[in-house]
Amino acid sequence: MRYKRLIAVVLCFVLLLSGCSNFSGKRGLTYTDTLFDTVISVQILDPADEEVIKGVEKLCKEYDTKFSKNNKDGEIYKINHAKGKAVKVSDDTITLIKKALYYSNLSNGIFDITIGAVSNLWDFKEAKKVPSSKKINAARRTVNYKNIILSDDTVMLSNKKTQLDVGAIAKGYIADRIKDYLLDEGIKHAVINLGGNVLTIGTKPDGSEYNIGIQKPFNETGEPITSVKLTDKSIVTTGIYQRYFKKGSKIYHHVLDPKTGRPCKTNLYSVSIITDSSLTADALSTICCLMGYKDALDLINRLDNVDAVFITKNNDIRYSANFLIKQRK
Repeated sequence: MRYKRLIAVVLCFVLLLSGCSNFSGKRGLTYTDTLFDTVISVQILDPADEEVIKGVEKLCKEYDTKFSKNNKDGEIYKINHAKGKAVKVSDDTITLIKKALYYSNLSNGIFDITIGAVSNLWDFKEAKKVPSSKKINAARRTVNYKNIILSDDTVMLSNKKTQLDVGAIAKGYIADRIKDYLLDEGIKHAVINLGGNVLTIGTKPDGSEYNIGIQKPFNETGEPITSVKLTDKSIVTTGIYQRYFKKGSKIYHHVLDPKTGRPCKTNLYSVSIITDSSLTADALSTICCLMGYKDALDLINRLDNVDAVFITKNNDIRYSANFLIKQRK
């Protein structure tokens, strides 16, 4: 039932964005699936051959395997189970890890894809149990992005117990690659929605902007609290309401702090980052959520071509310095 509801929400969302629900046949081709631990949808708004949308499906399924920490055929899985030995991987995986290391350095370790041993302890879907302090403390001692050693086309983990989890950056990378593929195929108008990672290609076919809703925190119907106008941009939202469970009055959410091994303490319900690259938006939305409002706002205001919408724990909507100026243009 949960996935059926998510699929309905995604489909309605994409149709709302496109303003093109009258398209039929080879115009308005859509690929919808459950991959990357979420519901995804890619909608082509131009006339296109069905082989193009099949190419999107192939690409998504390849990445779903490649970046999985649970699929034995995946490169991340193989790195995690190599017991410290070097593993030969694709250019995609090398590039993804290099990007992750860049954001680890930028954030002084707030962002860290070696959090896998910690994230493996937490189950926000079924078990919904808080791991013991002993297990958390043991796992967090394996977290250190400096344990990643890259050499040409190989990846090695200097600590045999370190585990990679690229969930905080992979969907952004994949969305960017889907966009590259569609542009190569001559597509000028499309919406890529990888479960909270939205990347638009161009404008709507009529030349108008896309209007992307930002979900009201903890609202299960997907009701938006505000919206953002986009043209050829990505918006990625990280929110503590996206995956969580309650024990008594306490909320345990999926945005884990690498330093503590527990859900981060933050004064934000969500952060939405708007910029050209979905990977950049993906990484920064996680970093900002971990930082909290004040430090996150300072970071975003120092970066070029990056804007943010913050939803605080009072459900207040706040913006980075130049956001409203750009939205009025």
